[in-house]
Amino acid sequence: MVIQTQPASSTRTSDVVVVIIGSGGRETALAWKLSKESAVKQIHVFPGNGYTSSGAIQKTVKLEGKLDFDPQEPSGFPAFAKWCEESCVDLVVIGPEAPLAAGLVDYLDARGIACFGPSKLASELEWNKAFAKEFFDKYGIPTARWKTFTTSSEAIDFIQRAPFEALVVKAAGLAAGKGVIVAENRDEACQAVKFILDEKQFADAGATVVIEERLFGPEVSVMCFTDGYTVVPMPAVQDAKRLREGDAGPNTGGMGAYAPVHESILSKEQYEEIVSYVEATVKGLQQEGRRYKGTLYAGIMLTKDGPRFLEYNCRFGDPETEVVMPLLTSDLFEILRSCTNGTLSEATVKFDLNKSAVCIVAASANYPEGSSVKPVISVQKEIQDCQYDDSTLVFPAGVSKTGKDYLATGGRVLMVVGLGSRLSEASILAQRFLASNNFDGMQFRKDIGYQSISKEFGDSTALTYKKCSVDIDEGDRLVEEYIVPLARGTHRTGLYEGVGGFGGLFDLQKLNYKEPVLVSGTDGVGTKILIAEDLNQHEQIGIDLVAMSVNDILTHNAEPLFFLDYFATGKLKADDAGLVIKGIAEGCKQANCALIGGETAEMPGMYPGGRYDLAGFAVGIVEKQQILPKISDVKEGDVVIGIASSGIHSNGYSLVRKVVEQSGISFDQSAPFNPQQKLSTELLAPTKIYVSCLLPLLRSDYLKEIRGMAHITGGGLTENIPRILPEHLDAVLDCQQWSIPPVFSWLSSEGKVVAEEMARTFNLGIGMVLIVSKSSADSIVDAIRYHKETAMKIGTIVKGEKKVQITQLRSALISSWMTWAAIKNWNPICVKKKRIGILISGTGSNMEALAEFSRLPANRSVVEVVVVISNVPSAEGIEKARRRGIPVEVISHKPFSREEYDRKINQMLESYNVELVCLAGYMRICSAVFVEKWRGRCINTHPALLPAFKGKDAVQMALDERVRVSGCTVHFVEEKVDAGAIVLQGSVNVYPEDTHDSLQSRIKDVEHKIFPKAMEAVARQDVARNDLGEVIWKDPESYRKYCM
Repeated sequence: MVIQTQPASSTRTSDVVVVIIGSGGRETALAWKLSKESAVKQIHVFPGNGYTSSGAIQKTVKLEGKLDFDPQEPSGFPAFAKWCEESCVDLVVIGPEAPLAAGLVDYLDARGIACFGPSKLASELEWNKAFAKEFFDKYGIPTARWKTFTTSSEAIDFIQRAPFEALVVKAAGLAAGKGVIVAENRDEACQAVKFILDEKQFADAGATVVIEERLFGPEVSVMCFTDGYTVVPMPAVQDAKRLREGDAGPNTGGMGAYAPVHESILSKEQYEEIVSYVEATVKGLQQEGRRYKGTLYAGIMLTKDGPRFLEYNCRFGDPETEVVMPLLTSDLFEILRSCTNGTLSEATVKFDLNKSAVCIVAASANYPEGSSVKPVISVQKEIQDCQYDDSTLVFPAGVSKTGKDYLATGGRVLMVVGLGSRLSEASILAQRFLASNNFDGMQFRKDIGYQSISKEFGDSTALTYKKCSVDIDEGDRLVEEYIVPLARGTHRTGLYEGVGGFGGLFDLQKLNYKEPVLVSGTDGVGTKILIAEDLNQHEQIGIDLVAMSVNDILTHNAEPLFFLDYFATGKLKADDAGLVIKGIAEGCKQANCALIGGETAEMPGMYPGGRYDLAGFAVGIVEKQQILPKISDVKEGDVVIGIASSGIHSNGYSLVRKVVEQSGISFDQSAPFNPQQKLSTELLAPTKIYVSCLLPLLRSDYLKEIRGMAHITGGGLTENIPRILPEHLDAVLDCQQWSIPPVFSWLSSEGKVVAEEMARTFNLGIGMVLIVSKSSADSIVDAIRYHKETAMKIGTIVKGEKKVQITQLRSALISSWMTWAAIKNWNPICVKKKRIGILISGTGSNMEALAEFSRLPANRSVVEVVVVISNVPSAEGIEKARRRGIPVEVISHKPFSREEYDRKINQMLESYNVELVCLAGYMRICSAVFVEKWRGRCINTHPALLPAFKGKDAVQMALDERVRVSGCTVHFVEEKVDAGAIVLQGSVNVYPEDTHDSLQSRIKDVEHKIFPKAMEAVARQDVARNDLGEVIWKDPESYRKYCM
């Protein structure tokens, strides 16, 4: 029989004394949260760290030697309990797991000292993994298949024979977070068993091992408060366990965490399912006489078959706590106390779900290994109460204090938390702290939260090449169904290889030559020419033209011999054409080939005046026995070498131009990702020519080790490399092996282009790829570097289906983005914004659309919604605005005349320094008092295509008149209803079966798109109302930009 004593809970509502057991960032975060609460008088953190012991957090008290005990050692429990009684401690909060396993909670409960944390029996879920797995199975908690062993021979035999991938090896006991080994194969799993059972690396904690099936999918953490009866979940969190970006390197205690988790990773239904299993767990423990009080923290793998429980931790997570506490708006002490006395169902537990938090861990140089170095932590200003600025918190962990200096004495030193309306904004804030506050050897990850941040840049409206009128799939069909068969029909003696490779091969031996084969290639420069034409910068385009063809024939091991160009234009301008030819000549010099001819064609009517197009033709020579690629020689284990590009090169510019157009940035402005260069300079950087660095290699003994080369042109990494792969092999590229240039992460974030589309459109920093034997890879990399080019091993060849697999791409793009976004002040929080006031009367759906648009980083909005005013106290939009953190004012119109009320509204708007007003479902006719004040600075939306169907019931009028097209209009506000000058309109088809509700719903969808655009256009002064009441656009291009 198990007997548990209900602890005597403190009933004091003020002057409360709390003790927190632990010394990490988790305990610092808990102390910070408790210090903000009026009921709490004193906080003791034991043993604490150099920060919590220094009084840097209000209400924290240094113990000063009055208490000396080991919370893991039961012999010290009596002295600690006596000290708690003498110090009138109201609540003890236990952070780490070891004191739970030692029975500290049981001892304090028996003495009547309230303690937040489970008993030793209840916490067996964490300290005995074998028990946890048995419990999962008994109570139907979904988990991986498993088995326990005490001898290595039996465990190894099971691993070799298991009908599933038995690759996860766990020490059953507590091993300081290091007792889980996820093996890549069965041999590694067997070694892990020997490491734990035979070598006894975890001592008694490893006397039993649990062998589990390896699961695949994203991991999430869900922490829950519970009093043993009620379960209240906290927001789901994703942490980063691996040391290096892209989730690479050794396991750690956690290099960061973030919340909330994007719904595409963890759906609401999955979250609720997980919570239901936690509730089942709490009920099962209660049935077994193990009532659980405290935090129950579930580690979950989201597999294709649904959530699977990896483990339970019986405490607050670290660093999960650091992101959850800033989101908690309720009093933490009241929640903790209600858990200890069984009244959690009566407690208020609320989180700010409109805020995002990202925690980045600053770790010491040798982490996760030990270090004897204790560098000084350099900070720009004193961090008091963990607050660096309004949106950045710092929770010190492994720190000590000497004099005025804090030293980095632990593995995880600082937990830096950024808070923002978006994860990307929160991450930038944390990154900025780490960019200017540091210590020697500090290491941290720049990609924390990449899983969800990448979703901010790529949603259902994400750009694709196809949406930019370039259809890759249709292009592939054209090649397969038309170009290849038609070209095959032109075969003649001497043709060695035609369409399909990087160049056409012609065997001179068939024409009575000895052994040489001619290689020909042709290419153009694409729509990059349009940027050069607009900027009158033509020379670089000539280099691009040569590079595209000579790099192609170089992949066949052909030394370029000569080059021809074709220049076509609607109206010839000799100076412009001369600059192009100059660039071609420079390209020929770099490739060591002769410019032997070309064609200049002036064709009015074929091309617009001032526009031109280019084509280039290169011919090279190669010995027949040395032709590349040698596809049949490519084998599993070969290495993929990448050589750096100079930038975008000459492909994907239809997408590039679209992104620039959407961004509103002009080519002569500084590049957002490189303020030292103009955007035009970055985008027009000429394509790199690889002849001088590769031809010496191809003419040496290294040739026999090279299987093939791929020029990364149109189709990016995923479309070009397969051209040199056999049918049964794949190339696996690891994006962490090279740095993606900032221009690509800017294109991805600014254009909301998803990672996969980036890989099939751009080179991502790799302009040429070689597949080589594993034994020669390092030597070949060194040989390329000898010629002053950047080369690196970026992947391997594995069994597959002639495809390219790219790992860590999203992480690498986010990391690239952070290298400039964390420094560059483009982020909306750093821009002087136009202050917007929104007037509402109802649901506030248009208000939501306006606020959402202004906050989304990719929109680069220049507006900030500073107040929402409602004339209806019960309007739904009021609560929606408050949830978004927008100040709300409610002024009922009933006690006032129309003019008096509008004067009140004017005064309120002025008090918030509003510059532009949006009427978003504001059901009042504005008087002259209001209109005169805000003329030209107030816009409204109407659910019809004005001037048709003015006034109320516009939707019904459209149906009654049986029009086939209706829509909505955004217009400036005048005294007469719906009579103001039109800013933007959006059309909606009216279907015969439409009802009032169905048509209104579709019109609302369009309103939510064009109203924010109109607001932005007025705020940016791209459109204005003149003194005659007419709309004036700055230029035609501005109008077209907002119409898209």
